[in-house]
Amino acid sequence: MKLLRIGGYGPGILTFGGDSDGRFGGEGELTRVAAPSFLAVHPTLPVLYAVGELERGWLTAFAVRDDGLAPLDERPSEGSSPCHVAVDPSGTLLAATNYGDGTAVLYRLDARGAFEGEPIVLRHEGSGPDPERQEGPHAHEAVFHDGVLHVSDLGTDEIRRYLPDGTPLEPLTLQPGTGPRHFAFAGGRLYVAGELDGTVTMIEEDGRRTVAPASRVAGVANAPSHLQLDGDHVYVANRGPDTVTVLSAADLAPVAEVPCGGAWPRHFAIDGDRLYVANQHSGTVTVLALTDGVPELTGESYAAESPACVLVG
Repeated sequence: MKLLRIGGYGPGILTFGGDSDGRFGGEGELTRVAAPSFLAVHPTLPVLYAVGELERGWLTAFAVRDDGLAPLDERPSEGSSPCHVAVDPSGTLLAATNYGDGTAVLYRLDARGAFEGEPIVLRHEGSGPDPERQEGPHAHEAVFHDGVLHVSDLGTDEIRRYLPDGTPLEPLTLQPGTGPRHFAFAGGRLYVAGELDGTVTMIEEDGRRTVAPASRVAGVANAPSHLQLDGDHVYVANRGPDTVTVLSAADLAPVAEVPCGGAWPRHFAIDGDRLYVANQHSGTVTVLALTDGVPELTGESYAAESPACVLVG
């Protein structure tokens, strides 16, 4: 059975069961946990991880059972307001980012998917030109790629890089005021959504860069949130215009920009020919159908209080 899981700022994680075509029914099963604003699944084990986006942040591991989610383990995020969690492809490392103070953390995972040993705490310093949003570091997303942990820092305009033991490497620096949020790799290319300047930046393996607007809706301030690659396309959610943009992965040429069906699209998930958008301010997860990579609203939606993350699988 396929599952739709929604995390956010409501009372917990909402799970809907559905068929292989991605159609989900019922009211959903609620697993109560504080502010689970981002979720991640273990690559090989039936374990789900959630951040608790609180001033004193938490990370919770849940065993996925036939009767729902059962708490497996819990640890501090070692910072404030954790907003992202990821597991490396081997299933032995978990990373989380704390937006509040810019701290990232690495945990080892045992054979059950539970936390093991002491964390590696990755603190950071620095600032950017925006005095309100870049007064200090703000770690936003963690991505494991080619054996290196990459952490976007909205506050310092960097993609920080670390070895699995926490050894820092030279960061990738973006244009001042970019405010890097979510990002993704495709081969030797890196694509970065700039929350503060409303752009997408493509960085080639040789260092060449292409910058394009994430939205072309005139007269509306844009704060891009999630970015994801699928096939030959880059998808970006735009908060403000309330759209999903499709760009060519080859050169960031515009392909399409369509309404997301809600307000303040914070995250989305692509599953086959369907795209699920978590609209934080309208309290809905809307479903868009993909035809040749272009999204179109289907009229389907799922109610969820202040959704911030959606997983399908």
